[in-house]
Amino acid sequence: MKKPYQIEAQRAVNRLEEMAAEGNPAVQMVLPMAEMVGWLRKGVGELVRQAGLQLMSLLMDEEVRELAGERSRPQPERTANRWGKERGYCVVMGQKVPIERPRVRTTEDKEVRLGSYEMFHRGEPLSETVWEKLMLGLSTRRYGQAVREFTEAYGLEKSAVSEHFIEPSRVKLKDLMERRLNKLQLCALLIDATPFEGQQMIVALGIGQDGRKTILGIRQGATENATVVGELLGDLMNRGLDFSTPRLYVLDGGKALHAAVKKYAGESAPIQRCQVHKRRNVLDHLTDEQKPAVASEALNGLHHELMHLNPSAARSLGEGLEETLTVHRLHVPQQLRLTLASTNVIESAFSIVERVCLNVKRWHSGDQRERWVGSGLLVAEKQFRRIKGHKQLPLLLRELEALIPCKSNLAQRRKAS
Repeated sequence: MKKPYQIEAQRAVNRLEEMAAEGNPAVQMVLPMAEMVGWLRKGVGELVRQAGLQLMSLLMDEEVRELAGERSRPQPERTANRWGKERGYCVVMGQKVPIERPRVRTTEDKEVRLGSYEMFHRGEPLSETVWEKLMLGLSTRRYGQAVREFTEAYGLEKSAVSEHFIEPSRVKLKDLMERRLNKLQLCALLIDATPFEGQQMIVALGIGQDGRKTILGIRQGATENATVVGELLGDLMNRGLDFSTPRLYVLDGGKALHAAVKKYAGESAPIQRCQVHKRRNVLDHLTDEQKPAVASEALNGLHHELMHLNPSAARSLGEGLEETLTVHRLHVPQQLRLTLASTNVIESAFSIVERVCLNVKRWHSGDQRERWVGSGLLVAEKQFRRIKGHKQLPLLLRELEALIPCKSNLAQRRKAS
């Protein structure tokens, strides 16, 4: 719901647009040649900037003339009067530039907003500009130096830049978390929990039947527990994701993820445990001398060898071994298997998140982590390409449809549970 001052500002803009459409008055600008040459010495950009500021002033003066009439001319039907000028600003290229704005008051002593100034005041979306610059790796501390185009510009200090980042990052996070998912046709759902600045960030990423990748949602938790994961999957379902549709679930191996997927997608849902995570877990039990030989072994024949070499490593490999080989049982072609056998797609996206967040020196409680991670994932999403082997996805879909019971049976089991 808009606030009263926002409503008044929009009315002023509408009035200006009506004035321009009906009378279409001409605004003429005359600039001394010597002054223009002086600006040009600093470059064409300086000429454009300074001429633009003067044009803004002329446009405001023309609107005042329409509201209050000509200067020094008696006007019995006059309803508004000039009321001097005061300091204001316009937003240009992500920075505030001071301008003098004329004031107008009605004969009943009520302030009249100028539609032209309201448009200059809003100008370009300052907060959106700040978000884009920070996503490109510009720090809040160096923002002013990097984007300053007007020597008199202000509002570029570190604290001001941070404030302008909070709003758009919160809006983008909200949009990401509220995306409708009912129209997505996903053949695979990847979920991975990544440690991030003392918290676990759990990310869900979908792969469509056309091979395109989409960030579905994120959740922040102190640990990767069933409650947090359940909330994430429950939210995906509430936003329209149909868990009865045949698809492959690629998980990082955590028990909480496994239990949550079984709860929402059914016990027969095909789960592929990340082979990269499994490999890391096994190698963590071995000495540096043992790792090279074990790393080169195939998973199938490795378990027997490990029982003699290191029982702990063997137990780590044996836990969920069958689900580690799901893509093999589904006869997924090798090129496509490289993507679907691990959660590396999410880890690659998180590498962009880490780059985006590199300049953040202090992390606070609240939604700061979610806002930055969400923003970074959106940057990564813009760079997503279709997965390698996407033309082979129909083969996977046929295998999934043959493996998974029909939707009606699965829906009945979910209602009964």
